[in-house]
Amino acid sequence: MDWNRYRFLSLWSLPAPPAAVYAALERADDYPRWWPQVRAVERLDEVTGVIRARSLLPYDLTFTAREVRRDPAAGVLEIAMTGDLEGWARWTISPRGTGTLARYDQEVEVAKPLLRRLAVPGRPFFRVNHALMMRSGRRGLRAYLEAV
Repeated sequence: MDWNRYRFLSLWSLPAPPAAVYAALERADDYPRWWPQVRAVERLDEVTGVIRARSLLPYDLTFTAREVRRDPAAGVLEIAMTGDLEGWARWTISPRGTGTLARYDQEVEVAKPLLRRLAVPGRPFFRVNHALMMRSGRRGLRAYLEAV
């Protein structure tokens, strides 16, 4: 087992139409407005930006996100990630009842040296840290969608 590789799945049930959820998620520049752990997004060009995130544990993760798929008809947004995290992440948006199911899949390898050194003892903490970040993101997006 490679202790520096992670696979995450988060499911967000949101009381908003799929088009509204997709529109909010495709505007990565706005993430810091509603997702407290996304500290900064610096756009480099039309499809690339640098993201700095920090959850409960006292470390920042900085990575370059490059759009590899934007398909509104399929409800898919996917990025490739390089930097402190190497891999990919994908949102898949679909109708669920009167609202939306936002599925977040991520497969990454941690490249940040400190986190690599702490891979074995830190793994459970890193997973909880990610879960807390995703829970906060869901709450933030829900409030953001209700306000607009």
